[in-house]
Amino acid sequence: MVLPDVLFAIVLSIVLCAALAVALVLVLVSIRKPIDVPLMIAAALVVLCLLVVAVSPVDVPLPVGLGIAVLGTAVAILGGNPITRRVLELASHGRVQEGDNGGILLRAPAVAGAIASEQDVVREVMRGGTTIGYLERAAVALGIIVGFPEAIAVIVALKGIGRFSELATAETRERFIIGTLASLVWACVVAGAVRLAIW
Repeated sequence: MVLPDVLFAIVLSIVLCAALAVALVLVLVSIRKPIDVPLMIAAALVVLCLLVVAVSPVDVPLPVGLGIAVLGTAVAILGGNPITRRVLELASHGRVQEGDNGGILLRAPAVAGAIASEQDVVREVMRGGTTIGYLERAAVALGIIVGFPEAIAVIVALKGIGRFSELATAETRERFIIGTLASLVWACVVAGAVRLAIW
């Protein structure tokens, strides 16, 4: 009975690696502009991986485990960008534009009788959101994979403190909450699948 168990573990490990590699390619295709079909397939692959490793514990060989960890971390970090952007686009019905510096463009409220220039009308808030998202997902994914899920609370607290002064308008609060949740859920699901597969 030892041989079938070893064979099962090897086959399942290879399938997990292949599924994560395909998910990584699909999210990379959507990195510039989120595309629904590849993102849905990538999300389905990640959820399928999570379900498989949750139902069927695997004794993954070390080299394959390292491959799964690297692929899973890459999917968590890079895949969160198009997933989060697509969720935000759906939530705002495409009304909020992205800025050049990773933030969002907001129009200042119009003052009656005042003549506003283009610079006064549009301003970018929550700059660096893309970079912060990558760092946030990296910290969350690595925290879960190494067995320190408490890192999520630290990351959310730091992010909230750092963005507090920019959360004055409804648009920024909405974007902050939805974006953070979408980013964290993606990173947690991918990292959870990796954690269950390799530990």
